[in-house]
Amino acid sequence: MSKKRGLSLDEKREKMLQIFYDSQDFYLLKELEKLGPKKGVISQSVKDVIQSLVDDDLVFKDKIGTSVYFWSLPSCAGNQLRNVYQKLEFDLRGSKKRMTELVEQCNDLKKGREDSDEREEALSKLKAAEQKHKELKDEMAQFADNDPAAFEAMKSAIEVAHAAANRWTDNTFTLQQWCSKNFPNAKEQLEHLYEEVGINEDFDYLELPAIPVSEVCEQEEANP
Repeated sequence: MSKKRGLSLDEKREKMLQIFYDSQDFYLLKELEKLGPKKGVISQSVKDVIQSLVDDDLVFKDKIGTSVYFWSLPSCAGNQLRNVYQKLEFDLRGSKKRMTELVEQCNDLKKGREDSDEREEALSKLKAAEQKHKELKDEMAQFADNDPAAFEAMKSAIEVAHAAANRWTDNTFTLQQWCSKNFPNAKEQLEHLYEEVGINEDFDYLELPAIPVSEVCEQEEANP
């Protein structure tokens, strides 16, 4: 024997609405939870079913004192359907109007774009020009490293980095002098600490050699 199929949500909604339509009365939720099983709707799902009907304006609720009552009349469903119908009619008219406007716009755009030998020739020239533009753009990209503006920007960046490095070197020497002055008895410990962080006798200010543009370009050509 096959297992009995449970009611779908739509079927549960119809069953609960029928309770209201048959009695045209007002109910508390706990009363509906008792009446639901008689229509095949288990009491545990009555609350969710009723709430879905309230959300769709098919069932109304109101609080009277400390109790919440639910009700629905056949006329309520009729009014709801009429409202839905009117909204759909309004949307349909708007969609038809928009479609007419788009068709007219499409026809206007087609004017002057009819297939012809002149149009085909113009499109062919446009395609060739776009291809040439792409080739020139790719070619320019190959020479980007030798761009004077790029070189000047690189040169400026090197100067900024050089100044920053020497500024930190100067700060390091200043800190060493301060430590020597304030901790004269810790000379060996300080020297050992300096060695650990890479500050040794070779530590000094950096020089910024001047490299002519021509030499830079020659180096780039030799090492592409």
